Amino acid sequence: MNYRVQPVPQVILDDVRGAQKMLSGVSRVTPMEGSRHLSALVGAPVHLKCENLQRTGSFKLRGAYVRIAGLRPEQRAAGVVAASAGNHAQGVALASSLLGVRSTVFMPVGAPLPKVAATQEYGAEVRLEGQVVDETLAAAQEYADRTGAVFIHPFDHRDIIAGQGTVGLEILEQCPEVRTILVGVGGGGLAAGIAVAIKALRPDVQVIGVQAAGAAAYPPSLKVGHPVSVDRPATMADGIKVGRPGDVPFAIIGELLDDVRTVSEDALSSALLLCLERAKLVVEPAGCAPVAALLSEPGLYGGGPVVAVLSGGNVDPLLLQRILRHGMAAAGRYLSLRLRVADAPGALAGLLGVLSTVDANVLDVSHVRTDPRLGLTEVEVELHLETKGPEHCKEVARTLHAAGYRVMG
Repeated sequence: MNYRVQPVPQVILDDVRGAQKMLSGVSRVTPMEGSRHLSALVGAPVHLKCENLQRTGSFKLRGAYVRIAGLRPEQRAAGVVAASAGNHAQGVALASSLLGVRSTVFMPVGAPLPKVAATQEYGAEVRLEGQVVDETLAAAQEYADRTGAVFIHPFDHRDIIAGQGTVGLEILEQCPEVRTILVGVGGGGLAAGIAVAIKALRPDVQVIGVQAAGAAAYPPSLKVGHPVSVDRPATMADGIKVGRPGDVPFAIIGELLDDVRTVSEDALSSALLLCLERAKLVVEPAGCAPVAALLSEPGLYGGGPVVAVLSGGNVDPLLLQRILRHGMAAAGRYLSLRLRVADAPGALAGLLGVLSTVDANVLDVSHVRTDPRLGLTEVEVELHLETKGPEHCKEVARTLHAAGYRVMG
């Protein structure tokens, strides 16, 4: 990338190796799974580093444990505090419990109930404050100032980055022939840690960050050479929905990452669907960002084995349901259309009969009889169909047209 932000990164390989020793027996060495579908698409072996199977469901435990374990006795006695909508909350809660440290976690008022319950079960006292994460962070910082509890930042601390960097060491052990690593980027802690480990040991390996296009603070920040904020970041990938890069990871990423690319919401939902259907893995939208990059531009990664880091699997079931519908629509697996038929007995049955000839599964049918644009003997029918992909959608449309139906939209 050649952005010279600082001459020397603030975290070095020895820090990451020390974190790996500290995490022995605490964090899991998560599996790496091959993907035949993505390998065929890219034209090179693609492996999935399954941090969604880490304890607490994401990589966040690694950094949180290293940070809290490094506190002085008097700091531990004061307790720790964090602010998070999900993954960092659970990582801090479990790490604190394992180390015998009292933890308080602030979460937004609208945080999904499963994430709140999990954080409590890991041992933290949960306080719901703020409608957005920025308000929650402010409440946590005020609590730290008032009580003396140590604020555990989700990404902007060298111990956090060193802990996350242990993912990079595992990648080299599990796939020593790797040529490209794709990793989702929010604040930048995971990408920075992986880059420190990889570039120290294998400078020939490309490390590429991936951001959601609606919350991509790194490209403009790298362009001007310092962190800048994105107003009102918007993405389904709440795990990387960060409005401003962290100062510490920004310095490392500007020095060591080869590129930071962006992906669309359609690509994220399609990637989540692919992970579920093809890899049998539940991955949250933020964790799917590297797979979304592969789906969006597969031709960029054909130079050798690729590792995509699936950074987390904590997704609310209701959100998962909505994302799957969105992903199936983006993949051409749903087709919605309107057409007009005669308002006569048997007309709807005839239409459904035509659809059955092309194996389109009808999910929903609705009639409109009161639109003033309709003729006296017409009814408008809106259909929602389950299809097999874009080509099948085209086949359905052609068949309806050949049968004399006029598709309105």
